[in-house]
Amino acid sequence: MNPRVSVLIPAHDEAEYIESCLQAVFASDPLPAGLAGEVLVLANGCSDATAALARAVPYPDGWQLQVMELPEGGKLGALNAGDAAARGNILIYLDADVLVSPALIPQIAETLAEDTPLYASGRPQVAPARSALTRAYARLWMRLPFFTSGVPGFGVFAMTRAGRQRWSQWPDIIADDIFARLNFAPEERVQVPAGYSWPMVEGFRNLVRVRRRQNAGVAEITARYPELERNEDKGQPGTGTVLRLLLNDPAGFLTYAGVALAVKTPMFASRTRWTRGR
Repeated sequence: MNPRVSVLIPAHDEAEYIESCLQAVFASDPLPAGLAGEVLVLANGCSDATAALARAVPYPDGWQLQVMELPEGGKLGALNAGDAAARGNILIYLDADVLVSPALIPQIAETLAEDTPLYASGRPQVAPARSALTRAYARLWMRLPFFTSGVPGFGVFAMTRAGRQRWSQWPDIIADDIFARLNFAPEERVQVPAGYSWPMVEGFRNLVRVRRRQNAGVAEITARYPELERNEDKGQPGTGTVLRLLLNDPAGFLTYAGVALAVKTPMFASRTRWTRGR
C-alpha cells in the first residue's frame, strides 16, 4: 500500500449533498508530510446527477478524485468495490451527507500512521434540525453515554489496512458502522479532537423508522457475530442519569421516550431493511 489516505464515500442518489461533502473534504488542512489523499465516490444505483456533480468538484494539489459508477444499489457492495480500488494504507469511510471539519482527516491520518490494527473517528455534532421535535430528540440523544463516551463512529469512521484485514468482504448487514467498530477492542479505538457535522432525520415518523432500523442492526450483529459483543463498551444510563436527563430537559426526554415507545408499534415499520428517512 502507498502512503496515502483513501476517503470512500458510498453515495446512492446523493445529488443534494455530494458537492458540499466533497468541498469539505478538499478544504481539509494539509495532510501529514509524505501523505497524499484520494477520494473515491462510490455512486451505486444512482438515478440522479450524483456522479456528474461529484466529477465537477475541483480538488487541490495532493488530492485525487475518482468517481465509480456502480450499476446496482447497495452500500455494502459499494464498500467492497471501493476497498478493492482504494490505494491507501489509511481508509476513511464517510457518509455523503456528512461535513468534516478541516482538521479531521489530517488528525485521523496522523493517528493511524502506524499500520497496526487501529480504528478512529472524530467528535460528532448533530447538524441544526429544521423541526422542533427533531431538535428536542437530538438534545437528549447527545447526552446519552454512547455519544458522550467512547468512539461511536456514525457518519465517519476510519481504520488502517491492517485493521481492515480482520474481515474479508463487507457482509450484507444493516449496521456497517457498528460492525466495523466492534471489530476493534475499546483500546484500539481512538477519538481525535476534530469534529464533523452529521444530520439527523426530520420528523417523528422518520425518527421512529430510523431508530427501528438501528435497533434491528444491533440485533442482527448480536445474532450473527456474537463474538464481537466482547468489544462493546456502550453502557446503559443508570437511574441517576435518567433522572438528571428528565429534570434537565423534560421536552427532550419525553420526545426521546416517545420515539422509543413508537419503535415497538408495527405502524411505523419500514418496508425495506435500509431506511434513510429523508
